[in-house]
Amino acid sequence: MKASRAVASFDSATGMLRALSRFLAGRDIPALGQVPAALEAPLSGLLGVVNRLPDAARERIYAAGGWAEATPLRRAGEVRAEALAAWVTGHYPRRRYPVIFVGSANGALVHLAAALDAAWLPQTLLLPVRRRGVAPDDPRGDLHAVRDAGRALLAANPGLVLHHMHDPNQDRLMIAGMTYFRVKWHRLPAAYRRFIHDHLAPGGTLVAVDCTLRWPTTDVADRYVFQFGALGDAAPEEYHRGGPRVADLLARHGSSVRRWDPPAPNGESPEAEWGLHPALLADVSAFAAQHRLTLDVLRFDTPQRLSPAVAGLYRSWYADRGLPADRLLVESFLLLDPWQALRTGSVPYWSVFGTETFRAGLEAYLDSTDPYDEIRVLLFNHGTASIGLAGAADWRRTAARAREIGVLTGADATAYPRDFAGLVRAHRELGKIRTRYPLPLPPLHAAYAATALTGHDGIVWRRW
Repeated sequence: MKASRAVASFDSATGMLRALSRFLAGRDIPALGQVPAALEAPLSGLLGVVNRLPDAARERIYAAGGWAEATPLRRAGEVRAEALAAWVTGHYPRRRYPVIFVGSANGALVHLAAALDAAWLPQTLLLPVRRRGVAPDDPRGDLHAVRDAGRALLAANPGLVLHHMHDPNQDRLMIAGMTYFRVKWHRLPAAYRRFIHDHLAPGGTLVAVDCTLRWPTTDVADRYVFQFGALGDAAPEEYHRGGPRVADLLARHGSSVRRWDPPAPNGESPEAEWGLHPALLADVSAFAAQHRLTLDVLRFDTPQRLSPAVAGLYRSWYADRGLPADRLLVESFLLLDPWQALRTGSVPYWSVFGTETFRAGLEAYLDSTDPYDEIRVLLFNHGTASIGLAGAADWRRTAARAREIGVLTGADATAYPRDFAGLVRAHRELGKIRTRYPLPLPPLHAAYAATALTGHDGIVWRRW
């Protein structure tokens, strides 16, 4: 099976890989890199029509789009890890890079890599697998339905660890017809080794990105764990034991239950989407020693930790070059664009999701820094009012902290979080912002970035 067919398009790692690789090729990323710029206007119009449909119809269309790109259950064992790795490296321009990151996905990291003229090789990819007859609120049924497919995938790929993730809160629409197989390399694949060997500049630095976030999991088989729930505003305890917010969510969706009954966890593992499997770090270390490469580790405890630090780095970078640093671009999940951020002279602040917790993190950052004249907020629409989701009006209030311009960019506030045209409209609106200076800018040095980031609580960048 072709890797491009097996990997999810609407996922963090895929979206971030596309955004960074296109930036390094001197391009922006219209419509999440999946639609040519010339088709944005007609697609926006079509999605605008979808926005006017009843909520239930929009949700069915959203779920059908995800189901269409999922792998048939019987073909899960045909996926090959080395093909996945070659697909990743094939995104990048064939030239030398002063820094190559390997490891956890992170939107702020994408902007850090853009500033350093660096590539990034993700540890984790999402392989959506089709299955039928399992309700979103039946995690045991999901595991039973696809367990054999997971074992077949692992039998064919000894270099992978499988984190089977089921989240009926944030991924409710998608998991109605598919399973989320998140795979992590626990050994550096051959395509990654070749890419590093051929494209790391002499004297360059290899950096392992280690998000240490963990989550309760259930062992299924060797290299196979089941994770119920995921990072967001619902805590692991709510997923496993229920509570008022869970009961309210289930009632709103007409579920026959008021709490979930997942398999009991018997340990913790790196969080499926964001956490780094430590075995990969050990293998990267051995590879670096063998080839006498400089290896650093960038470590943080949760994905949002990097966001204010990278925003501060950008603001200092602009100021040191005598450039204005009064524009803030707030991005969400995979709705991000390093090219547009730098073209417009915007300081990037990445929000993991659109929940109150991550909005509060942005508010705390704004409390800690000089005011911005302009704040633009991009809202990623995931199709469902999940636990703790901040409303468009809440995000608009945060944007209004700007001294001059504070707006939701490309968003239809009345349709959020089902404003699927916003995925296209956001890029078109960013393109209308005045260019401050031509690209590319001279890149930052890794040592400068390491010093700046290590000054923030919860972040360590050091020589391995």
